[in-house]
Amino acid sequence: MKFLKQVGDYTKETVQAAKYIGQGLSVTFDHMRRRPVTVLYPYEKLIPSERFRGRIHFEFDKCIACEVCVRVCPINLPVVDWDYDKTSKKKKLKHYSIDFGVCIFCGNCVEYCPTNCLSMTEEYELATYDRHELNYDNVALGRLPYKVTNDPMVTPLRELGYLPQGIIEPHDLPSAPSGLPRQ
Repeated sequence: MKFLKQVGDYTKETVQAAKYIGQGLSVTFDHMRRRPVTVLYPYEKLIPSERFRGRIHFEFDKCIACEVCVRVCPINLPVVDWDYDKTSKKKKLKHYSIDFGVCIFCGNCVEYCPTNCLSMTEEYELATYDRHELNYDNVALGRLPYKVTNDPMVTPLRELGYLPQGIIEPHDLPSAPSGLPRQ
């Protein structure tokens, strides 16, 4: 009697273990049928979401040097240099820069800018070998993102005179290696 009980318990445990192994294998086989999620980054790029906060784009002509961006920045990052014009009694912007090595991409400067001269782009490839190259002045901040400069919707606008002529190179990126398309 005791022997049969031991055999019965052993059989129950064996059946239960086989059931758990079968459940695990069914999950494994289910995942084997799915398409891979991994993206080969330099060759394939995912499209960023609509609210993605990438590099900041700056329009020098719209800026009124109010320094709201500096006040709302949690780390007081933007550097705004200006002169006071006595004839017009207004501030005149001389220089504007942001160090993306320090920036936390919170977007406060863009949100609170009264003239909307700051905007977030979808550009995220900011890696460099020298940290000093991450300090963007008003010229580098004013460049259109790479994706926009070759966009078929932007090209007609440029030809009609609504945008600057020619292709604006984004931060002097190296050209794509031969055989690889540049997106």
